[in-house]
Amino acid sequence: MTSPLRVLRVLGDRPFAEVGRPVLAVPDEGRGLLAVAGERGFARTATVGVYGTGDLGCRAVLRTRFPVHALAFHPHAPLLAVGTGAYDGGYFFEGELLLLDWETGATTSLLEHEFGRKVLGLSWLDDRALHVLMAPPDDWKDRKAHVEGHVAVLRRPDWRSAARRSVTPADLAGPRVPAPRPDGREEARRALAALSPDWEPRRHVLAVEELPDGAVLATLAQDEDAPERPGRTALADGLLLRHRTTEYLDRQERLRIRHGSRDYVNEVPPDGREQYWLSVRSPEGPGVRPLFPFSWEPGETHFPGPGVETEDGDLVHTGTVYDGRGLRPGGSFVVRRAATDGAPRWVFRTDHVATDLDADGGTAHVAYRDGELLALDLRTGTVRRRHRLTVAGVPAVPTALTAPGPGRLLVGTADGRVLDCATE
Repeated sequence: MTSPLRVLRVLGDRPFAEVGRPVLAVPDEGRGLLAVAGERGFARTATVGVYGTGDLGCRAVLRTRFPVHALAFHPHAPLLAVGTGAYDGGYFFEGELLLLDWETGATTSLLEHEFGRKVLGLSWLDDRALHVLMAPPDDWKDRKAHVEGHVAVLRRPDWRSAARRSVTPADLAGPRVPAPRPDGREEARRALAALSPDWEPRRHVLAVEELPDGAVLATLAQDEDAPERPGRTALADGLLLRHRTTEYLDRQERLRIRHGSRDYVNEVPPDGREQYWLSVRSPEGPGVRPLFPFSWEPGETHFPGPGVETEDGDLVHTGTVYDGRGLRPGGSFVVRRAATDGAPRWVFRTDHVATDLDADGGTAHVAYRDGELLALDLRTGTVRRRHRLTVAGVPAVPTALTAPGPGRLLVGTADGRVLDCATE
């Protein structure tokens, strides 16, 4: 292992960066805290942050796959109850009841049922009793399921020791009541703007590069409902921002291969074969030339991720193995493949999707959705360094990276910041 990664400076920093576009803000005035939930952004994940209203520092973050509808601070313990959920589009109201310990950062998912329940409202009656408003389990032959819900009161002698999946469907049985779905977005925006004029919602970094003059340019995902923002925006700390609305150039999926001598694409050949092929785009016209099947394992379908071309023409790239049940253990990989026939020279497998990859000398740097950064030996694929990304002690999610020179790494995050890091 090499020396740990060190964050030298944070570009594009601002208050409430972690949550992006807020949908709900709930204060705890007695303890000088504010809980803020953001809308789902990168990887369809919503973020909840707990902040101090004095210094605006982030105390803890929670990330969830469902939209957030309810937040409630425990009267005395360092706990935040979080209610999430969504309609699956055809039958169920799924969701979670989460408990965030904002001192330790630990999160407990409380609902036992596989699909959970969509939680619409939360309030603490006292230290031991939590009042919960939920959508019905489903809308089967139930026209009012989208405007009504059920209430229940959950009791625990000590919520700090509440066990994972300890709330059963029987615990949630309760009377049916009207259940409006209020929109707290505008109120949340006003609350954040009142605390800091520097607050600005921003989406995830798609790519980051260092320009020849030393300036750092980050390309951000564009909000779907935001106006077009052509050109570049320069921030006070020197970070240049550019927004992009699409990640695909045409019908064929162009692969992001750094230092490529050719233009690589992932395609299904037109002769009827279902196997995806790694191909190169012809410089003379719109056609492509197949190189080799994208999957080197018989019977597996591999989806491509970013990569890099080595000095001797090999490809080092990330990817995932398709499975109808979702990503399986070991279903994410980094592979080095021979330039001639695509044979793997080494394969490194893990359980999380890679977001970006770059190489510096003899090292491949890989960023993952779970917040980990890996350094792999470019020759053997062995791990040289593992690092869990944090900003001021709070976990962050890397979405893009580049190695601008020996001993340095620029890392873009899911909240629109760029970290200038030292790797030596």
